[in-house]
Amino acid sequence: METKSKQFKRHTVTSALPYANGPIHIGHLAGVYVPADIYVRYLRMIGEDVVFIGGSDEHGVPITIKARQQGIQPQEVVDRYHTIIKDSFETFGISFDVYSRTSAAIHHATASEFFKTLYDKGVFAEKTSMQYYDAEANQFLADRYITGTCPHCGNERAYGDQCESCGTSLSPLDLKNPRSALSGNVPVLKETKHWYLPLDQAEGWLREWIIEGHKDDWKTNVYGQCKSWIDQGLQPRAVTRDLDWGVKVPVEGAEGKVLYVWFDAPIGYISATKEWSEKTGKDWVPYWKSNDSKLVHFIGKDNIVFHCIIFPAMLKSEGSYILPENVPANEFLNLENDKISTSRNWAVWLHEYLEDFPGKQDVLRYVLTANAPETKDNDFTWKDFQARNNNELLAVYGNFVNRTLILTQKYFDGIVPSMDNLTEKDQEVLSMMNAFPDKIAGSIELYRFREALSELMNLARLGNKYLTENEPWKLFKTDVERVKTILGVSLQIVAKLMVLSEPFLPFSASRLAEMLRLNKLNWHEAAETVLIKPGHQMGEAGYLFEKIEDAAIEAQIQKLLDTKKSNEQASGPKLQPQKETISYEDFAKTDIRTATIIAAEAIPKAKKLLKLTVDTGIDKRTVVSGIAEHYLPETIIGKRVLMLVNLSPRELRGVVSQGMILMAENSEGKLCFVAADEPFHSGCEVK
Repeated sequence: METKSKQFKRHTVTSALPYANGPIHIGHLAGVYVPADIYVRYLRMIGEDVVFIGGSDEHGVPITIKARQQGIQPQEVVDRYHTIIKDSFETFGISFDVYSRTSAAIHHATASEFFKTLYDKGVFAEKTSMQYYDAEANQFLADRYITGTCPHCGNERAYGDQCESCGTSLSPLDLKNPRSALSGNVPVLKETKHWYLPLDQAEGWLREWIIEGHKDDWKTNVYGQCKSWIDQGLQPRAVTRDLDWGVKVPVEGAEGKVLYVWFDAPIGYISATKEWSEKTGKDWVPYWKSNDSKLVHFIGKDNIVFHCIIFPAMLKSEGSYILPENVPANEFLNLENDKISTSRNWAVWLHEYLEDFPGKQDVLRYVLTANAPETKDNDFTWKDFQARNNNELLAVYGNFVNRTLILTQKYFDGIVPSMDNLTEKDQEVLSMMNAFPDKIAGSIELYRFREALSELMNLARLGNKYLTENEPWKLFKTDVERVKTILGVSLQIVAKLMVLSEPFLPFSASRLAEMLRLNKLNWHEAAETVLIKPGHQMGEAGYLFEKIEDAAIEAQIQKLLDTKKSNEQASGPKLQPQKETISYEDFAKTDIRTATIIAAEAIPKAKKLLKLTVDTGIDKRTVVSGIAEHYLPETIIGKRVLMLVNLSPRELRGVVSQGMILMAENSEGKLCFVAADEPFHSGCEVK
């Protein structure tokens, strides 16, 4: 079987480096690691030279925040989670050739050398800017270490990079009343110098390479996001930051600065390959610098820009590296109709799954592949997990294999019978069976793993249907020769399933090989009709899969319900402290009145804002309110509200707002209108 992969001499396959501030969950697996592992296992089976790269991403602000919260050093944080992640991957069967980490010395050396090469070539633009500095903490503040008042909606707990109330992207300098999250003090502006990657200068060749060169072979979600970024115009991006945790910037005058994590993390693929090279004695250079090597990045959709635009710009600037042939990014996986959230513990953690469902790695691999978010966000539910195991793996695949092996053991002492006097139907089934290797291979090479798995199950269904229709258990007393042929044909399907299952269900494929007493075969051998020869003595038959009972599923659902309850309790009475005391004279200046909303509409490109027309009793005026995520415009027309009418007008998203609707906000950020109990007419004063 000839494949498109043969145009390359070797393959470098990378999977996104998981961030070492928490364990792996099913969203990570479905989005990145299961599809990458399927692809790599397939490449190995067709005889390709492939190196599969993984590792932990261990730098960046979130890790320093977690370390500060726990009163430990960042290295302790990453050591803990790197071990959990690495062990989980190994137990789950993700077949990395190397699993490295970015805190390793080889990575620091590689990333420093990469930066220095670009620096010496004059690639970077050096810029001096004013940034916030905490004098007490004696450090510059990352955006997330700065809080203040949003200039757009007045939220007093906005971060230096975004207001989570109105959704507006911010710069720390945009905030009013900024405070350091480290000390609570008012930060000062201090001059600092950084180096920038001039992405704007790469726009021309990126447009040609991606927009023109990959419009037919990259996934639509990947291509669309890249095109959007390029069409909007690329801007220079800082590659360094003021921080004490990370790869030190290797130039004079850069004390107290490290490489930005987005810059150093993808270089981790290269340093991990070097580590693999040291362990195996193989030369790493061709895998990254030879034009007959194929580089493929497996990532989630939140990493598309970094792997399709920024990292290629880095590689191109260095000059000696190849660019990725493909970046098959998946969408996101939700859990029980809710977004997976590590901060809310709303996740199915891999290390916990492996403890709760020992020996069932392939069940999770199967479910995550069958329900993979390849083209859109998908949802994982425990009921679906149970149904797919019981109704598909067990009832179709496992049932066919078990019946075939048990009958062969019962009637022929486990010795493979010959297929004599094949009927036209037998030959048709064998012909159909032989088409599956190419079908599945074609889907895998197009990164359609869900489709490929569906074809594998179609092969199991073909075998099940053939066995059921021919009923050898009824024929044995009257036509032993016919039963030999039926079971002979069925065993060839079982053997083909063994081979073709390896990328998807490696543990089950190994168990099946033991039952058949067959050595593992490669993909090309799967194209043969006779994979298990007549007269071959098979091993003892057993069950590949077992039923998952309701109690096991109910326990998992209860765990999630407990998590939800715990989150609600934790977020319950977290009330903000009283603000600064004001005088009665200050309060008397406010003019709060009853009012009625008479019109409402969304503001284009403003996710959280509505434009309201309000009857205040004294006039009709426009108010911009950040309630779009809580109320549809048509549902609030006629609503009686309380309104601060003498607030100075301010422009929000091009609309002048003349007042403020009073809202109450709970600890979860839910907003509701504040109004008089009695149906007062508009314009009544609140005193």
